[in-house]
Amino acid sequence: MDQVIAGLDMKIVAVTVAVAMLLAWGIGTWMGQRLRRRGDTKPSKFDDGSMALLGLLLAFTFGVSISKHDQRRITVLADSNAIGDFYTCATLLREPTRTNLQAVIRQYVELRLDLARRQISYSDLDSALVRFQEMHARMTELVGQALSDGTPIAVSLTNTLNEVTSNHASRLAAIRDHLPGSVLMLLFVSASVTAMLIGREQGIAASSEIAGTVCFIVLASVAIYVILDLNRPDRGLIRVSQEPIEQLLSSMPK
Repeated sequence: MDQVIAGLDMKIVAVTVAVAMLLAWGIGTWMGQRLRRRGDTKPSKFDDGSMALLGLLLAFTFGVSISKHDQRRITVLADSNAIGDFYTCATLLREPTRTNLQAVIRQYVELRLDLARRQISYSDLDSALVRFQEMHARMTELVGQALSDGTPIAVSLTNTLNEVTSNHASRLAAIRDHLPGSVLMLLFVSASVTAMLIGREQGIAASSEIAGTVCFIVLASVAIYVILDLNRPDRGLIRVSQEPIEQLLSSMPK
């Protein structure tokens, strides 16, 4: 379910949610009118409870999505610092290891930025991960050559390489860390049921507040869209800033 939801267009999903809420509101209004014709005009508190539950779900999912977004931003900064430290160590090595290692590190950063700047599919991500693993292997090979040559910064060089590979794993985990699909489905169902109960109460009271209802549906749909967009860092409108990586690349001579 998570992969299916992650593969959907968030704009289409938000519009679908709005349409579903409008339909649910219309059904609720029809139900309320039937109850009123039967003489059942007793007010219900279920609409207030459902709105409170929807607000709680929106607040919860938005808060979780924002925290995940912040975590991704932190991993970008940590990744940039780790690569920068590794590149600094590479500048202290003897030739030709220095030039070869610097070239691999630069290609590594360029691939990082290329993936972050465009929308990629799962197949593209898998291909990129293979390239990252090849670069890690090449870095390890060059570090091994430097150690064999007796470099005096063996400890620092090894530690910074480990930081680069560790931050790669952390960044990948942060990108793949999404809200569970069941939570998002609960959010959609809650929004539709809330709209239906609002329509039911309006139908019983014979007072359809169309403008207020439409505004409520639009606001709820926009909030859901933002939550879903934050949940897709690889292709949404709200992207994690890559400024630390960009500045790092600009500091690396070609």
